[in-house]
Amino acid sequence: MSDETLIEGDLIEVTVGAPAHGGHCVARIGGEHGQVVFVRHALPGERVTAELTELHKGYLRADAVKVHEASPDRVAAPCAFAHPGGCGGCDLQHVAPAAQRDWKAAIVRDLLVRMGGLTAAQVEELGVRVQPLPGGPLGWRSRVRYAVDAAGRAGLLQHRSHQVVPVDRCLIAHPDLQKLDVTSRNWPDAAAVEVVASTGGDISVLATPAGGSPDGSRTLLEGPAQVRESAGGREWQVPPDAFWQVHPAAADTLVTAVLELLRPAPGEVSWDLYGGAGLFAAALAERTGARTTMVESSPVGVAAARTNLADLGGIEVVAAKVDAALGRRRVTGPVDLVVLDPPRTGAGAKVVKLIAAAGPRAVAYVACDPAALARDVQTFADAGWRLAELRAFDCFPMTQHIECVALLTPAG
Repeated sequence: MSDETLIEGDLIEVTVGAPAHGGHCVARIGGEHGQVVFVRHALPGERVTAELTELHKGYLRADAVKVHEASPDRVAAPCAFAHPGGCGGCDLQHVAPAAQRDWKAAIVRDLLVRMGGLTAAQVEELGVRVQPLPGGPLGWRSRVRYAVDAAGRAGLLQHRSHQVVPVDRCLIAHPDLQKLDVTSRNWPDAAAVEVVASTGGDISVLATPAGGSPDGSRTLLEGPAQVRESAGGREWQVPPDAFWQVHPAAADTLVTAVLELLRPAPGEVSWDLYGGAGLFAAALAERTGARTTMVESSPVGVAAARTNLADLGGIEVVAAKVDAALGRRRVTGPVDLVVLDPPRTGAGAKVVKLIAAAGPRAVAYVACDPAALARDVQTFADAGWRLAELRAFDCFPMTQHIECVALLTPAG
């Protein structure tokens, strides 16, 4: 069968190759230079029968539906909904936990070479490995968003689809969230239901109205309007719909990594860009005792930061998009240290160039997407900077997602 005659639903037998960014492995039809197929639910080296799910001009997508030769790293998925056509939230439930971290480290190394402009030798010198966080691979997710289908049932979405899969519970959700009756109730007036379990022991339930709301806000149905979080040696009060790390140990882990990499000294001026509720700004200000500027565009985040940082002198919270704040000189140098924690799309060339032009001695880049990080590392390199150190953390077990903290310094 030639690839021109293939249609969705066709079955193909392939030997699966290396993992690729996105939670799948790469296979080929027709030899070493044949048609690329991105296969989910497989592991490198396996021989599988895969069902085609998408056909594109340059590549195909497929789900492994039968394994003929299994990898020694294959395990039985603990969740009954983690299978082809099931919930798309967990990409790697069929992979042993240690092998999941090896998979993610391989992704980071590959992207740094292909998109970051580093040589294989430079990446080898970085010694990239993915470190586990405290706790196991299940029961860690403190924030879960359930979609609601046309029948009012709450569930989770299929991979690359708006199709809702009704579930009885989500096994990676925090145990306190699994006890809620969200999936057994009917939600006729909601488009989505979000649940939050804070490190301070608070539980909140929010709903997105069917048809949405003019300002994108959610309605608080149960629990406090401010949940308690603990991180960086401080107690925080944040709205349940504000950004906060979803793994209970992630905030402390990332603050520790940032401080160890930057080594802030008394008197150093710092920026915390995409600052959220002010987690990194607080950590920097406490150690430098100097002027710290935080930039955040979300009104919810800005309000939370101003409340939680009020006891720390010398912190300015700027309500703006980062590119606008830097480009319009709302935030100006000189600056010694920068923490950069952008959304999944990354900081982008404009922001990177403006940071480099400000001349800090070091930048700590906190990245939830390794491809975006690699692109920005290349832009930093073009501006005369180098990737000096990188740490990676398994903040999202059972999924393809990786959190990295990169230290960038002027090449000279």
